[in-house]
Amino acid sequence: MGIVKIGDELHEELRKCSGVMCRSINAQAEFWMKVGMLAEANPTLSFTEIIAQQLKDADVQLPQIVAA
Repeated sequence: MGIVKIGDELHEELRKCSGVMCRSINAQAEFWMKVGMLAEANPTLSFTEIIAQQLKDADVQLPQIVAA
């Protein structure tokens, strides 16, 4: 584990977003870094596709929405 220095403005955005997403500030920063790393490694995938693949890899069973 290490220390990552970021600017005050980005830290404030992390703080606000972490509250909305029910994550700690560190967990929010780690999430953004992981998604950013995956996006750079897979430039043709959308955010939604990246998250869907991560959920699939973790064997998360998501309910399907049935159109009315």
